[in-house]
Amino acid sequence: MRKFKELGRLLFVLVVWLRLSARACSQPLQQQQVPCFFIFGDSLVDNGNNNRMITLSRANYRPYGVDFPEGVTGRFTNGRTYVDVLAQLLGFRTYIPPYSRTRGAALMRGVNLASGASGIRDETGDNLGGHTSMNQQVLTFGNNILPEMRRLFRGDANELNSYLSRCIFYSGMGSNDYLNNYYMPNFYTTSSDFTTKAYAAALLQDYSRQLTQLYSFGARKVIVTAIGQIGCIPYQLARFHGNNSRCNEDINNAIVMFNSGLKKLVDNFNGGQLPGAKFVYVDAYQSTVDLYKNPNASGFAVIDKGCCGVGRNNGQITCLPLQQACQDRTKHLFWDAFHPTDTANVGFGKATFSSGQYTYPINIQQLAML
Repeated sequence: MRKFKELGRLLFVLVVWLRLSARACSQPLQQQQVPCFFIFGDSLVDNGNNNRMITLSRANYRPYGVDFPEGVTGRFTNGRTYVDVLAQLLGFRTYIPPYSRTRGAALMRGVNLASGASGIRDETGDNLGGHTSMNQQVLTFGNNILPEMRRLFRGDANELNSYLSRCIFYSGMGSNDYLNNYYMPNFYTTSSDFTTKAYAAALLQDYSRQLTQLYSFGARKVIVTAIGQIGCIPYQLARFHGNNSRCNEDINNAIVMFNSGLKKLVDNFNGGQLPGAKFVYVDAYQSTVDLYKNPNASGFAVIDKGCCGVGRNNGQITCLPLQQACQDRTKHLFWDAFHPTDTANVGFGKATFSSGQYTYPINIQQLAML
């Protein structure tokens, strides 16, 4: 009798899986390498979760999505985000959907919980309006998604844990804790409450707790992304007037402190602190350093201006509704004041998937194969 119950459970999961695989997106057909992909993060990977929120951090209007097959979705770029590219490389036949419009059996292949303006700290991004912080994203996974998946597995915790252990969890957080918190002293007190070193330590303490909580919910294969060189984005270049540097190196130096601590955190997690887990550190910072040194090698002609935006460096005000964007978007590193173009995301996705140049200790393809 028990064998029949187990067979029925497996058949149920198989039926759900087949239904989810029925709809294809525009990419070559390949074998799916992991059963599901869960995404936590901010506007760099948000794909529509902020659309119905009262917030300035939304991208559900043209020309956002001008090069995306589905048009305007809420992605903060002209085409694919970094995690869209990873989903394609992992063999998913459709992009991972936003949690805001995903329930039931569709959760089996993963969802995107990322929210524009969100950060590790709850108050981060409040200056822009509504958002879902990392704490809230993790709690949503534990309080809403996990119970629904348990129901789909008919309460079999072992089967569910086995399933989740083969999935990939992505977390990209921290940029807004600097952009829309620490370096916004008129709205937040953190820059007077903390030195840059103490602030990085406080962020890492909170982030460690959040990632450990994800582990307790079943995450075993986890990608964490370093913060990029945000002292060099068009938004900062439009405001910075340095004599000896093109970028705001004060911000970049603060970011380096956080990133080095995050890499050590990955070492600790992989070194036995979280048994059975494998974390991969993605070095978005070094990637941009290398790109700025030789942009032509990656095909970029413009690395200091948004393709769509207003004012100096197209970075004083970000891309406005129905604004005319640049024509040759493949030559631009940045789509708007903050976010990379589809071309940049594709290049970074491919580099981190199958190469060890910007991943540590293994690349994402190797993580999927574990």
